[in-house]
Amino acid sequence: MANPDDKTRFALYAKNSTLDMVTSMYKDDNCRSKSEYIEKAIIFYSGYLSSNKNSKYLPNVVTSTVKATVEESEDRLARILFKLAVELAVTMNVVAYTNDIPQETLSRVRGECVDEVKRLNGTFSFDDAYHWQNG
Repeated sequence: MANPDDKTRFALYAKNSTLDMVTSMYKDDNCRSKSEYIEKAIIFYSGYLSSNKNSKYLPNVVTSTVKATVEESEDRLARILFKLAVELAVTMNVVAYTNDIPQETLSRVRGECVDEVKRLNGTFSFDDAYHWQNG
């Protein structure tokens, strides 16, 4: 039985410009020889051709992988948003309990907050609120 690592010498006819490209590129690909570079190129191109034959299979694999990744991210974001909403609800209840804020003031502040968050493109921070209130 032949060893798969055995090599066979064969004639290769190629354009001079192609061989010049091999000469200039094989070291950039960390190949020890031009033959190694050409062999890697053949393996790569064969894989490319094989993937074209499996074009019906590959898109399904890619689609299902991307879909699973998106669903996982969506679940993680939903859990984080739920926790954030709970903490925000606690904060709002504590503030409402400890402060006597008139309804018209609350409505005005809500409108101003909407405008400010829009202006800051959703990146409103506690520091922004501090400077807004004390500025």
